[in-house]
Amino acid sequence: MKIKSFLAKPFANYIYKQIRKGMITAVADQENIFQQLIKAGTNTVFGKAHFFSDIKTHDDYIAHVKVRDYEQFQNYIDLIKHGRQNVLWKGLPIYFAKTSGTTSGIKYIPITKDSIPNHINSARNALLCYMAQTGNTAFADGKLIFLSGSPELERIGGIPTGRLSGIVNHHVPKYLRANQLPSFETNCIEDWETKLEKIIDETINQDMRLISGIPPWMQMYFDKLNERTGKKISEIFPNFSVMVQGGVNFEPYKTKLYESIGKNIDCIELFPASEGFFAFQDSQTEEGLLLNTNSGIFFEFIPAPEISNEKPKRVTLKDVQKGVNYVLIVSSNAGLWAYNTGDTIKFVSLEPYRLVVTGRIKHFISAFGEHVIGEEVEGSLLKAANEEGIHIKEFTVAPMISQDGSKSFHEWFIEFETPPANMEAFIKKVDNQLREKNVYYNDLVSGNILDHLTIRVIKKGGFIEYMKSIGKLGGQNKVPRLSNDRKIADQLKAWVDY
Repeated sequence: MKIKSFLAKPFANYIYKQIRKGMITAVADQENIFQQLIKAGTNTVFGKAHFFSDIKTHDDYIAHVKVRDYEQFQNYIDLIKHGRQNVLWKGLPIYFAKTSGTTSGIKYIPITKDSIPNHINSARNALLCYMAQTGNTAFADGKLIFLSGSPELERIGGIPTGRLSGIVNHHVPKYLRANQLPSFETNCIEDWETKLEKIIDETINQDMRLISGIPPWMQMYFDKLNERTGKKISEIFPNFSVMVQGGVNFEPYKTKLYESIGKNIDCIELFPASEGFFAFQDSQTEEGLLLNTNSGIFFEFIPAPEISNEKPKRVTLKDVQKGVNYVLIVSSNAGLWAYNTGDTIKFVSLEPYRLVVTGRIKHFISAFGEHVIGEEVEGSLLKAANEEGIHIKEFTVAPMISQDGSKSFHEWFIEFETPPANMEAFIKKVDNQLREKNVYYNDLVSGNILDHLTIRVIKKGGFIEYMKSIGKLGGQNKVPRLSNDRKIADQLKAWVDY
């Protein structure tokens, strides 16, 4: 046993015990964080405008602070860009995390001196929980790869600004720096295809033991390695034992990733975002991700059907229920207040509080009143694919609204590893699964208002070419599973095989 893995054991056990204690005190910890945040925010521009000095309870908070999207925070962000201090949080942010907005273009999410530990320590804690549970510390002695955005930062209003993964790259602990790949220079390459080739150059002969990234880009890395060597990943990296992933639902990519590796290995799922590191997988045996209840973030939960209401029901952790689809609302020591993350979750356990990510509130189809969500389309497709023994590489779904008097339908764009032998039978299976999962969709089909879904087969590599064409290849970019319009669907037609 080498020194890093040896020293990791007692530290992992210590942190794991602290996290276990936090499972018991989660509700109390959330109340304490709420009070601390209100106190700290009282003398900010936002706090004065919203009478934080009068807020004593969560009911007071609801009365004074409405739920906001980024667009409704933008005036405050603009003040910070112009050098104004104490706007959303004390002083100035130490970073802006730059991310794509849905209606506002680029979003600039503040990261403060108080909030940066949430981003750094949560990822660390996920690895330490894994070590404590499994006893596998040997990966700490080998090479680790983090497929991330460029760590080069620009300055916006004097504040260092870049992708969250690039910012976090600056905070990798010194004891892991010698293990980390790719090199800083390679990580700074903006063009993803050029960067990927350089990553392979630097890693192909190394003792890779942990690989981290979002699943579609890990798959690209594995495919390129296989092209170069003709070998499975486990043959190239025999000590590769831990895969860390997040950002999208793992299930559609899982089978193909493990097939590329050549064996099953342990996987750790994370739930990070520019707005905060919300949850992480703390157990290899229990379902769901442990909510980060004592890390500077106060959580509220709005039942998804109520999110568009003028005064939606906002519940705290003590009142959540299992199986309800909630929109995740956060207030944090980054200076976000009742911020609508756009993410939807369901609790699968309340002792402790573990959740699964069900999608994005803006990623849905309800062109005909069906309100189909990501969890439903992913579940329907995967069940049919598993029954048929086929692998899905990527997919997205959009409504097709008829203009000629024929029935409208849902149009699925799918890139298969190997297409089903009987496409019509496969379409029927997917359609039936979706009808079982969504009663409104079933009613529309049964009532002859909607036709059965249609599948368009995307040629091999089509989704990668599409992402490249819109300048979003690589990094943390991913294809939305659902759209309520035709923007993505119409662009994808260029890569339809049939």
